[in-house]
Amino acid sequence: MDKREIVENNKACIIGLNVNREDYERDEESLEELSLLAETAGFNPDVKLLQRRQKIDPTYYIGYGKAKEVREVVSQNQIDTVLFDFEPSPVQIRNLEKLIKCRIISRTELILTIFEKRARTKEAKLQVELATLMYSLPRLRHMWPHLHRTAGGIGTRGPGEKQLEVDKRRISKRISTIKRQLLSVKKHRMVIRSGRDGKNKVSLVGYTNAGKSSLLNRLSHSDLFTENRLFATLDPATRQVWLGDGVTALVTDTVGFIKKLPHSLIASFRSTLEEVKDSDLLIHVVDISSRDALEQIRAVEDVLYEISADELPVLYVFNKIDLMKNRNVKGTIINRYKNSVLVSAKTGEGIDELKQKLREFFYARKHGKSKDKIYLNIN
Repeated sequence: MDKREIVENNKACIIGLNVNREDYERDEESLEELSLLAETAGFNPDVKLLQRRQKIDPTYYIGYGKAKEVREVVSQNQIDTVLFDFEPSPVQIRNLEKLIKCRIISRTELILTIFEKRARTKEAKLQVELATLMYSLPRLRHMWPHLHRTAGGIGTRGPGEKQLEVDKRRISKRISTIKRQLLSVKKHRMVIRSGRDGKNKVSLVGYTNAGKSSLLNRLSHSDLFTENRLFATLDPATRQVWLGDGVTALVTDTVGFIKKLPHSLIASFRSTLEEVKDSDLLIHVVDISSRDALEQIRAVEDVLYEISADELPVLYVFNKIDLMKNRNVKGTIINRYKNSVLVSAKTGEGIDELKQKLREFFYARKHGKSKDKIYLNIN
């Protein structure tokens, strides 16, 4: 990935593309999410554009005419960066940068940038670096076009081609080194998890900024870092939670998910996500105040499927009810899930009911009773 630094609060234009008119509203919501991602990364998203096209343009992705229009917008508004809510090819990005005269960043690169800024522990930094290198490796040839001009003739390899091979070898070597280091971390995690055998284990999963860390703080009376931004925390944290009647559980907060989560990130964070697969129960935290709550649920379920954690029992916890003026508005979503719980991690409303459902689950599990009432699948 191009490692040019992002200047805090630089002005950005964000662009979405709708190639299916039936999904226009969904694309609008995705563009709003990109705006939040931009702010999280330190950009000031001044201009938002959502274009409709019949198909993707092979040269400029958004089309030559639209690219020229964007160039005028960039010039008039003194925009520093254009952020795309999609993934143009490296060649398309190069063509767009030459035409628009501005830096171009894809959604994937933006998410990777945020993860890089948010990584605090050595493990998280290694995972993000691995994801970035895996993203960059197949794009090297197109990220360094100046090397092509120094290539040799037919049947020969000039200095440019040699430099590309050197860069590829360096990145591949670094990827291998990081994977070995993460394997050591994974073994350490396995030792820690083995020490939890026989204990009640719960993992909090959910869309980024759904309030997982705030919920864990409320349940365990701890003070984990929380912030009203996307991907505020990347590292898993486990706390013991007293559920009442002599029942306790180890509850683990995990990294938040998002739509179009880069596959390289899922692969890199797989050792961290192993915590999820080792759980007895998943608490799927949903921001019920979000207009896009149902789509966010589906995005999380897609990731759970990808990491083979989709067969675990799930309790859906609809958080942030304190932000809802009319609680009947989301009734159609809530009614699709059996025995779901409405809570506010901020005010504490619904927490006692949540603890009761967890007690019921672990009581049934301990005494070999049916857990059907806790398998909260869609009707």
